[in-house]
Amino acid sequence: MQYRKNDYWLPLNLGQRLGGWAECFGERTALICGTDRLSYRELNQRVDAMAVGLYKLGLRRSDRVLVQLPNSTGFVVTIFALFRLGVIPVMMLMANRDHDIDAFCSLAEPKAFFTTETFLGFSYRKQAEQAQIRHACLKHVVVDGTVADAQGNFVAVADNTLSLLELKHEEPEPKDTAVLLLSGGTTGTSKLIPRTHADYAYNAIASADLCGFSQETVYLVALAAAHNFPLACPGIIGTLSTGGQVVLAHSPAPEECLPLIEKERVTHTALVPPMVNLWLSACTWEKHDLSSLRLLQVGGSALDAELAARIRPILGCQLQQVFGTAEGLLCYTRLDDPEEVILHTQGRPLSPDDDVRLVDEEGRDVPTGAIGELWVRGPYTIHGYYRAEEQNKRAFTAEGYYRSGDLVRRRADGNFVVAGRMKDVINRAGEKIAAPEIEAVLKTHANIEDAVLVPVPDEYLGERSCAFVIKGAAPLDLPMLRVFLAEKGLARHKMPDQLELVEAWPLTGAGKINKRLLSALAAQSETAMERVP
Repeated sequence: MQYRKNDYWLPLNLGQRLGGWAECFGERTALICGTDRLSYRELNQRVDAMAVGLYKLGLRRSDRVLVQLPNSTGFVVTIFALFRLGVIPVMMLMANRDHDIDAFCSLAEPKAFFTTETFLGFSYRKQAEQAQIRHACLKHVVVDGTVADAQGNFVAVADNTLSLLELKHEEPEPKDTAVLLLSGGTTGTSKLIPRTHADYAYNAIASADLCGFSQETVYLVALAAAHNFPLACPGIIGTLSTGGQVVLAHSPAPEECLPLIEKERVTHTALVPPMVNLWLSACTWEKHDLSSLRLLQVGGSALDAELAARIRPILGCQLQQVFGTAEGLLCYTRLDDPEEVILHTQGRPLSPDDDVRLVDEEGRDVPTGAIGELWVRGPYTIHGYYRAEEQNKRAFTAEGYYRSGDLVRRRADGNFVVAGRMKDVINRAGEKIAAPEIEAVLKTHANIEDAVLVPVPDEYLGERSCAFVIKGAAPLDLPMLRVFLAEKGLARHKMPDQLELVEAWPLTGAGKINKRLLSALAAQSETAMERVP
């Protein structure tokens, strides 16, 4: 394999890599979260003790588990313990509810569910325990590093009585799947993206090098750490690979993050565009010393050039635009790019071996400057979704290119500009929502005859979702609909932001529902001002 020969894929798994970083950086601070301040040595010891405890629970190489944890010390310790054992985490979001959990259990057949007691007032332990009743595959529920014993008491999983080496466990290979990331898809619940130890390490370490990370880096994890962006672009893994410090925030809210930047002298962080807007607004009344901040990465959805231009004057740091997919390809503006490139493009590929094609509807390459669908293959792009044979036939070509569904144009200087997408996906504040999934749930309502979900441009979210519904005789409004969807176990961010009632569908010349017209109608509707927050 050419990628191994070119040293993209080195013979180490992610658990072994943390051990090497601990040897190299020892007593340097690795992780800061609330009152926790762990050195590399201490972090590695905690990971090893957790791995021993999980091994004693019966978890083995290639087993799958669900991980639904907030940004916390426990999150970092848990995922690296799983990496060390070769157990594969499904990286759930805190917003995932029963609807998603049932789908993940059916697909991945996880043996354990890692979660927290409560977060933002919601009982995650109860949710996990109820899932365990529904799914026989779930043998264990691990709550904040504890598990119930025979008497129902929660006891710590971590075991310091012996080392993992003494257990002579089966080490994961670099080519093994390390993690299953979530993908916002066009057909139903999120697909699972299998990233290997080798390709994900390259993803993070090469990104850290390109972004100038070093032992002096203090990286603030503001976004949910289960996302690919703050986890490995360069994120947590990339920062640790350089000997830097990882600082965990519970949320990206400016009232939490701006004081953390001042207190911990944060140098780097990452946001989605809607949060950039909030941070810049907050700076007019939140007065904090942000002079340590060197680089703000922005990705997840399109960044308006006018908003981009306000970042340096207000935050005093450099902007780096990031465009990519959890499936693989990453594009970055470079640190030494001209301001025009940084403000108006989404950069160019991370690797010289990223093989990118922009094609028309017939699969023919388009000329420079023309818009085409982005196809890619390369050293860190997947070759297929997890247990998704039919989806893989549509998403990957016979030559191994991933059809991203993103519409992109390549400038003469090689930088990409994202023009939109072909996918039927709504990008709400960086969270990808598959419209067909929500439409299917809406149609189960006894008073809904048909339903369509469309994106609507939104000043704060980037895009909001609007449900167009043909209803029956009974009354129906947005609060009533959201109560119904909550009862169905739908994640909060997937619930429609707006509801429009219609009697018939506008159709295209081909007889299909004209979603473009519906989006325009939703943007002009008076009910747009009556959305439930």
